[in-house]
Amino acid sequence: MLYRYKKAFEKLAMGLLSFNPAQKDLKKLQETMARYEEDEQWHLYLWKQDDEYLGLIGVQYDNETAYVQHISVMPSHRGEGIARCMIEAVEQLPGVSHVVPLNGTAPLVEKCTRQS
Repeated sequence: MLYRYKKAFEKLAMGLLSFNPAQKDLKKLQETMARYEEDEQWHLYLWKQDDEYLGLIGVQYDNETAYVQHISVMPSHRGEGIARCMIEAVEQLPGVSHVVPLNGTAPLVEKCTRQS
């Protein structure tokens, strides 16, 4: 299930986001987290399954389009369809008509949407 990011989950979110190769640098990771906390168009969501947070997806909203900025799944749970579930959950959010990949998320998002 998709949960909107809250400051109380900052360390968890940073850990999940750090699995993204572009977010390995601590300063870059902190800048990204600050963007999600400060920019009203940027939303970060955590994916919880079986009482465990296994992934996250970050989107930038523009009208009815959700641009996927970041997507990450715990390495031990990759290949289980979690990324696809997160994308489908974003597609079901109120006001979202389109989900579009950005910033290197295209290969994974396209793979997930082909499998739907």
